[in-house]
Amino acid sequence: MGNATRRERVVRMSVEQPLWRALTGYRILTMLYAIGLFASAYDLYERPWVGIAYCVVLTAWTLATLPQVSGARRCTKRFLTLDLTVAVVGILLSPVAGHERAVTGGSTLPSIWTAGAVLAWALKGGWRWAASASLIIGVANVVQRASLSRSLMHNLLLVTIAGIAIGYVVEVARASERTLARALEIEAATRERERLARDIHDSVLQVLAMVQRRGTALGGEAAELGRMAGEQEIALRTLVAEGLTLPSHASEDASQGAVVRAVDLDEADGTYAGRGDLRPLLSRHATAQVTFAAPGTPVPMPSDAARELAAAVGAALDNVRRHAGADAHAWILVEDEPGEVIVTVRDDGPGIPEGRLAQAEGEGRLGVALSIRGRLRDIGGTAELISVPGQGTEVELHVPKKW
Repeated sequence: MGNATRRERVVRMSVEQPLWRALTGYRILTMLYAIGLFASAYDLYERPWVGIAYCVVLTAWTLATLPQVSGARRCTKRFLTLDLTVAVVGILLSPVAGHERAVTGGSTLPSIWTAGAVLAWALKGGWRWAASASLIIGVANVVQRASLSRSLMHNLLLVTIAGIAIGYVVEVARASERTLARALEIEAATRERERLARDIHDSVLQVLAMVQRRGTALGGEAAELGRMAGEQEIALRTLVAEGLTLPSHASEDASQGAVVRAVDLDEADGTYAGRGDLRPLLSRHATAQVTFAAPGTPVPMPSDAARELAAAVGAALDNVRRHAGADAHAWILVEDEPGEVIVTVRDDGPGIPEGRLAQAEGEGRLGVALSIRGRLRDIGGTAELISVPGQGTEVELHVPKKW
């Protein structure tokens, strides 16, 4: 645990980003449509120079502001205001250019480009902003027409409903992103908490338990030291059992989408990034009291999975030494099956009385729950424990081959 380094991994999620890309394309296409519509009726305009000037401004504005509509961060309120102003000016200039005589149906100079301005407001601020922008566009159309026809009402309703709907979808998407980010952080925090609990159990708690036993056996001042070690062991087990509350780093910045910061642990030597042979990791446990048996050929596994499996075997052997005694014998058997890797740890100790594991978990002794089953669960495997009083204990660790 001392050789591990802490690294923060940032994962950014944004459901609305594709909508911004679609808006960018929409603005370019509708700009070309507005220019083509003007060019097709150029000869019918009373003052075509007004339309030409506006088309030049519209083209320059649309192309120059493409970065502003690439995402919510750069799409500022100032830009939105100017963008809406360009749309309103184009609508009000349509009669000045003689547009009513030029195009049947009374389409304005910016035509459907104005809807893009409303959609930008919707993506940035939600449905309320979209409704406000739609109202301004609607008023400008009524002013330049000096009337409210059925076709105009129809077009304005379409723009308003589309803007409000998209704005509402964006608000729901942002809320969902924040909820998902929080859920992912809770999951990451839970996994980190379980990893810390396993490491603590495999090191600190075992040392404290040993100090308590030796101190009690020696008596005198050592007994007092043992008593204090026992108290610290109980307090630490309680802390591990209750869990640690890690702060959330989920970003509430709607302009960037939800951000999840998950903590990863990298070994200092970086040797666990690939795949390796399981046998060397387990053979180090072989002693005069522990017999190791494995296939004659390598047992390849992803290195992180192999490391967790070896740690689970080490935890099982620690339980043998603690509960079966120093003279107990243990056997480690590795089986490389077509669909899974099976590691069995068996001992000749007295076995585990019925109900003892549940009682141990209730007391905060989580060696089997965290150090063994927790590790196997993290790598997609399972742990089975079979124990008969007086006949020893057998732990079977199954890891499906998914690599």
